[in-house]
Amino acid sequence: MQFPSRRCAGEVVPAVKRTPPNPRDVAKRQALNALRKAQRIAARAGVKLSDWEGEFLGSVEERVKTYGRAFGDPEKGGPGQALSIMQAVKLKEIVVKAKGGDKPKRFGQRARMTSRSGKA
Repeated sequence: MQFPSRRCAGEVVPAVKRTPPNPRDVAKRQALNALRKAQRIAARAGVKLSDWEGEFLGSVEERVKTYGRAFGDPEKGGPGQALSIMQAVKLKEIVVKAKGGDKPKRFGQRARMTSRSGKA
């Protein structure tokens, strides 16, 4: 099998064959970036996170760095995920709080219609 080549200063240089990235490493890097982004947004906006939120971000970051994921029960998240479903939800809530927005509504908590039958 021949790989495509490219010319570099008159020489023929074979193309670099890369191995695909490990999905666990990608998930770990994405989770760490999201945690750092949440902390950075809160610091820039001058928002004071509660003690619990600060401890949450710190402990999750430490567990992701140490173990590659922040939860132990495989039923709480996907096999290639670094954060559990609830940890991801809490992280999003912290980011929204840091940006100064309202707390996002959870699933099933939308505005209700005044009349179910359609009559006024």
